[in-house]
Amino acid sequence: MSFTFRPVDPVTDAPVLHSWVSQEYARFWGMVSSTEQDVVEEYSKIADSGHHQAFLGLDGGVPAFLMERYRPESSPLADVYEVQDGDIGMHLLVSPPSGEPQPGFTTAVMQSVMAELFADPATRRVVVEPDARNHKIHVLNEKVGFRPYGVVTLPAVDPAEDHKQGLLSFCTRDDFLATLTPILAAPAAATRGESL
Repeated sequence: MSFTFRPVDPVTDAPVLHSWVSQEYARFWGMVSSTEQDVVEEYSKIADSGHHQAFLGLDGGVPAFLMERYRPESSPLADVYEVQDGDIGMHLLVSPPSGEPQPGFTTAVMQSVMAELFADPATRRVVVEPDARNHKIHVLNEKVGFRPYGVVTLPAVDPAEDHKQGLLSFCTRDDFLATLTPILAAPAAATRGESL
């Protein structure tokens, strides 16, 4: 596994993104009934927002996951918690496996996403608000150092619902580094000028 990131191109990447977000496993993404054009419009809005960015995660050059990074102070989260300097929001969607699932793949993706976010020295804490019913992501979040704050009510993601109950959770750089082996932690620690 060799992960790299590149900005999403809303038009070019719409077919692959649509093939992910329209599947039942991605129901918490709120786009199961979307069309490719809906995906183009959503990711064009994100690209034009100035406070929200989408990245395609590649594994050896092949699309493998979608990561969104956003400023919580410019999102509905600003109404449910006190945003701190250095907070960055994150959303993650891993592609469905194209063959046999690889043990540890999703954890490796999440570690790579967290390392990418903490590569920016201004990032002090990563904020997530996954659907409270999405127990799989809560387990993954805890593996990389997230600590639950509590359930918060946010605007609906799914058009069939009138609101979203999200599990607001935070992960500091130190909490993330504590989950890694020393070899994996070295690049992330380097961004804050410390050695292991």
